Amino acid sequence: MVQINVAQQLKSPIGSTQTHGVNAVVDITIDNSLVYGEVRLIRTNRGILVRGTLHTDIELTCSRCLSLFSCPLTINIEEEFFPTIDAVTGTTLPLPDEPDCFTIDEHNILDLTEAIRQYALMAIPMKPLCRNDCAGLCPGCGRNLNQMTCNCPPQVVNSRWSKLTQLALLDKEKGKE
Repeated sequence: MVQINVAQQLKSPIGSTQTHGVNAVVDITIDNSLVYGEVRLIRTNRGILVRGTLHTDIELTCSRCLSLFSCPLTINIEEEFFPTIDAVTGTTLPLPDEPDCFTIDEHNILDLTEAIRQYALMAIPMKPLCRNDCAGLCPGCGRNLNQMTCNCPPQVVNSRWSKLTQLALLDKEKGKE
C-alpha cells in the first residue's frame, strides 16, 4: 500500500508542494509488483494533485509465443485527490460531481494504491511481445519457434495471395541491400 499523510499540506496555501519517494508492493495484475519512483504532491484549491513517474516490472504472456516474460512498465500518474473532511475544522466536505474520483480519507491519508493499479493497467501493452523479433508458434505442431525449429512442411499459400507474397519477398530483398 502507498499511503501518505497530507494533513499538513491540506492546511498549506494553494501551490505548496511536497515530493515523496514510492517504494512499495502493489497488486497490479495477478501477482504483486514492486513499484518505485517519485511523486510530487501539489496543493490545489480543491485537494491534492499527484504527479509522478513510477516504474515496475510485471509478468505478462507474449501474444505470439505464449511464453511468460518480465515486462518493464513506466507509469506516468497525474490524478487529483479530494478531501472528505476539512483539515482545519473537521467538518465533512462534499465530493465533486466527478464520478469515481479519488479521495483523501477522514484521517487525511492519501492512498495511491488504486490509482497506481489503474494507471499500470493502462500502461500494459495491448499486444505484449517477449521481444520485437518473436517468431511465435508453429501453426502446424505448436512449437515455440524461438526455442527450436520444426520439421513441419511449409504452409500452402492460397493462390489469390501469390502476388502479395512476391511483393513481400521483393521488399525483403531490397531491405538487405
